[in-house]
Amino acid sequence: MTEKMRLREVWADQCIAQANREFLVYEDPDCGVILTYTYEEFDALTDSVSRILIGRGINFGDRVLVLLGNSVEFVALHLALSKIGAVLVPMNEMSSEEEIDYCIKFTKPKIVVTTLAISAKLQDLNSYPELNEKIQNAYFIHLDEFSKKQEEKGVPYVAELVVGENQCASAQLDVGGIPAENELAEIMMTSGTTSAPKGVMLTQYNFVHAGRYVNWELSMTSSDRYATAMAVSHVNFQLSALLPVITAGATLILFKRYSATTFWKSVQRHQATLIQSMAMMVRTILLQPQSPGEQNHNIREVHYFLPLLDSEKLAFEKRFRVRLLNNYGSTESLVGVITDLPGEKRNWPSIGKIGTGYDAEIRDDDGRPVSSKTPGTLWIKGVPGKTLMAGYWQDPTQTARTLVDGWYNSGDIAYKDADGWYFYLGRRSELIKRAGENVSALEVERVLSQCPGIAEVCVVGVPDPISDEAVKAFVVLKQGAELTAVQIIEYARKRLSYFKVPTIVTFIDELPRGQYGKVRRKLLK
Repeated sequence: MTEKMRLREVWADQCIAQANREFLVYEDPDCGVILTYTYEEFDALTDSVSRILIGRGINFGDRVLVLLGNSVEFVALHLALSKIGAVLVPMNEMSSEEEIDYCIKFTKPKIVVTTLAISAKLQDLNSYPELNEKIQNAYFIHLDEFSKKQEEKGVPYVAELVVGENQCASAQLDVGGIPAENELAEIMMTSGTTSAPKGVMLTQYNFVHAGRYVNWELSMTSSDRYATAMAVSHVNFQLSALLPVITAGATLILFKRYSATTFWKSVQRHQATLIQSMAMMVRTILLQPQSPGEQNHNIREVHYFLPLLDSEKLAFEKRFRVRLLNNYGSTESLVGVITDLPGEKRNWPSIGKIGTGYDAEIRDDDGRPVSSKTPGTLWIKGVPGKTLMAGYWQDPTQTARTLVDGWYNSGDIAYKDADGWYFYLGRRSELIKRAGENVSALEVERVLSQCPGIAEVCVVGVPDPISDEAVKAFVVLKQGAELTAVQIIEYARKRLSYFKVPTIVTFIDELPRGQYGKVRRKLLK
């Protein structure tokens, strides 16, 4: 029997095997409303959405730009588009007009699906003719106030779309005949290190592989309840939460947004066994007042994505009686291809060992493997369209540079020790070139973060007429701390090689951060 490697096939099987199991629990932390759906209920909902999309003229291979936040509707559309064989193009609801316009020009979607509320926030549409035209003809989802629907558990009103008389007609769709590894399922926009966003092409095979890989990584079963507040447009939510839940026949707990004040209590209330986390979440949860019973939970693993200070990691694990499962991946690699292995020891701050079905090498600038503990570029071995992305949308040149004979050039700098543990040093763009030496900004930050009195630190390279680049540290002091630049430099000098020691220290009130809490280094250069 041919293995089922399309999401619609796996979903159909789970809707039979797990018909009455909760598939989705959705919570809005702002109003406290909770919506729940079984696999059977959600399948009926996605069938309805599929028929409506077909009636709107969406067929196999058509691209649909979905501009939504965390919602029941996004999950329904994700599955509905897969049932049709259409291509999902997700955009974050906070995207700017220029970003959405670029995506429309680049991917040429047949329609845009969004809400009236999101579209109303878009400004100066006359400056963006393509965006304006798509919004004028958008497919608007009607979001009713949840407070009016609390008692109607399972009623799929929130996914009803504006439809006309003939929009529920069936259509003949060609959803077969193409191998799963060649069937485009999604174009996910990612900025990476280039000036223009790239479109990462994900296939139906990618979807199912990602789900099953994370099932292995987290030892998932159908009894798991996986909680996440990650943005639905992002790879972390889709390939490391939603799809693993489906392939395991488990339950997804999705929050409309992350709330530091309510997240942990909600995780406890919903009896989550797995949660997704990142540095910003760990830091803000630690800032909350301790409360009795916060260690009373069912969490087996915290699926974590680097980076994090050692002190923060230890404090979080001790306070909440959890352990972080560290891993490394990218949109192009789909999942955490280097990861703490299930059931085995962990070696923080290592990002883990190579995961099942993959291989990895550390290479020098000439593409040759380097010896143990020697930093170099991290390359991942996989199969494009199956265990790696299929390529970049409309960019064969960049695809050829990034995927070479089945090896993915991550552009990240790392090293591997003699025992097979990998250690992440940062993006190549974050390396500081100082007098012929490569300095890892993350390594310097890790050392400085241990200096008493320092709350946060970001290290960047700045032009230097003698050494090419100088090491500059931006430091946020703890409240009441008094430190001088000389003291910080002296602290580093005792713990780092001379060429890694910062020569410039600047004190600032806070580090500039993006939506997910990641420091925006470019603003500091």
